[in-house]
This record gives sequence, structure tokens and C-alpha cells, in this order.
Amino acid sequence: MLVLLASAGIALLISLLATPLFIRGFARIGWGQFIRDDGPQSHHVKRGTPTMGGLIFIVATLVGYFGGKLLGQEAPTQPALLILLLMVGMGAVGFLDDFLKISNQRSLGLGGWAKVAGQVVVSVLFGVLAINVLYQGGNRTIVDPVISGVRDIPWLDLTGWGAIGGIVFVLWILIMNVSASNAVNVTDGLDGLATGSVIIATIGYAFIAFWQFNQSCFSAQPGPGCYDVLQPLDVATLAATLVGALIGFLWWNTSPAQIFMGDVGSLALGGALAGFAIMTDTQLLLILIAGLPIIVTGSVIVQRAYFKATGGKRVFLMTPLHHHFELKGWEEVTIVVRFWILGGLFVAAGIGLFYFEWALQGL
Repeated sequence: MLVLLASAGIALLISLLATPLFIRGFARIGWGQFIRDDGPQSHHVKRGTPTMGGLIFIVATLVGYFGGKLLGQEAPTQPALLILLLMVGMGAVGFLDDFLKISNQRSLGLGGWAKVAGQVVVSVLFGVLAINVLYQGGNRTIVDPVISGVRDIPWLDLTGWGAIGGIVFVLWILIMNVSASNAVNVTDGLDGLATGSVIIATIGYAFIAFWQFNQSCFSAQPGPGCYDVLQPLDVATLAATLVGALIGFLWWNTSPAQIFMGDVGSLALGGALAGFAIMTDTQLLLILIAGLPIIVTGSVIVQRAYFKATGGKRVFLMTPLHHHFELKGWEEVTIVVRFWILGGLFVAAGIGLFYFEWALQGL
């Protein structure tokens, strides 16, 4: 528990205190945000605001996690390291995208297929390691190839499928990771919106992982409904560390934002959420925990499908969804706070479902 608090505190301080230095440095070298010409007119004043701020909370999370481990004289665990691999890997794809935007002086970086290819490589690497690396050299892998809801679903156990089951499970991880990463990326359109939304979602996963630690099947007296997941306390520690790093960043990212996270940040955060869902065996629960980004992304899909089906008609004034409300006259801060509330309700529903399923095990 002390490691959890120390890691989160270190990440918070680094992010909060170092961000102004990054803002000045990024502004000096010209790492500024490009704004879509077809976007809301109110956004044009944001042109040139330093971007790629995701580098800050990625570094703060890494230093916080490993610093807390050093202070507590504990070794990092394989589940947490795999989540960090997914987070940093997806961040690297986003960094390439952001860097090309800045270098080419245009609002488009990596081509669509190139970005997807990078996400595929990172997802497949994570998936292959997760289901093949043995935990602490023992006889079980870090992740079992079982699709889960609020815990493993027995009839979706792919273990008996052999190599085919492993391939299907890696494809499932790929779908989860790409979906979560792009959902956060689409949500990152207003000052502080994506940052606050992911803070709320990650707090949800910190609670879930800590609860799994208290109800672990590996404890001295496991109770009914115990959880057979590896190192849940360390997963909770990493989640708390990311929350600390994001809170420090949000101080500077809230309206009017002095820095944006960029694709390096949004893709990394989506990867982290997918990693937490996989390591806590709550994969389908991610639909609720990340409910707000999913709805925002869904608005884009609905808009495009309806536009093509009707020959040019629109459901929303503009997508993603937050821009629709901007064009309806809502203030940016109002949209962000209300979307945070909506995101919090989704997370509360996810935690409630998680707890309700556990409570049923004791009946």
C-alpha cells in the first residue's frame, strides 16, 4: 500500500512540476497544435498551443512506478510491465503521428493504414507475450486465453483450441486495444476532456484491482467469489500512478489548455485502459468503464453511416459528439464537465456490476 501511495505521489509531483518546463520547451522548438479548418471557429485561437504533452505523463508514470518500487524495495511485476509495454508502445505510434504533423506542417501525420499497422504490431507483441510468457518461470502464463466479462467466462475459454485459440485471443486483444486507443483519441477534442475521462476510468480500474487483491484466491483464506488474477495490488499501484500523473497534467490541460496531450498521449491512454481490462479479467466491462469514449466514437460512426445511407443528411451538426454541442452554443467548459459526469456514471455502473457479480458468489 505504501508503494502505491509513493508511486502515485511521485508521478503527480513530476507531472505537475515538470509540465511548465515542457510547455516552454515545446513552444521554443515549435511543437504546436494544428487545428482543422472545418472545425468550430472557436478552436482557431488554440492553433500553436504546445502539443505532444502525453510524453509528460508517460514519463511521470514510468518514473513514479519504478521510483515507488525502488523506495519500497519491491521488484516490478510482469503484469504491470506488460501494461507499461502496451502504453509506451501505443504512445510511440502516436509520437510518430504527431511528429510527422509538426514536421510536415499539416494536420495529418501518419496515413490511416500506417497508424493502424503500428497499433497492430504493438497489440500483437503484447498479446503474444501475455499468453506465452510464464509467470515467474512457473507453469501458468501471465494471461489465460479466456475472454472475460467481470471475470473469465467459462464457455469463452480458448485454452482447448490449441494454437487456433491463441491466435483468436491475440486478435481479440488487438480489437480491444485498437478500439480503446482510437476511442480516447477521438475524445481528445476539448480542453481536459480526454484527460479527465481517463482519470475517472483509471480510478475505476484501481478500485477493481484493489478489490481483487483483497478477495484474491491466493490469500490464506480465500472466500467465495475470489479472483484468480496475478498481482492485482501491483496493477492497482500502476493505475493509481497513472491517475497521479494525469491529475498533474490536467492542471495545465484544463481550459484554457496550455498544452495538449497529442496522439502520443491519447493512444497511450487507450492502450493503458485495454491493458488494465486484460490484466484484471474484465475485458467486456471495458465497454462500461470506457463508456464515454465509446459513445463519442460511436457518434462518428453513426454520422458517417447515416450520411452515406441518406445521400448527405446528418444526425449531428458535427462529430465527434462534443463538437455537436459546441455548435449548439454550449460553452466548452460546460460540455467537458457534463461529459465528465456522464463518464463517471458509466464507471460507477461498471463498478456496480463488478461488485454485484461478486456479491452473488456469496449467496
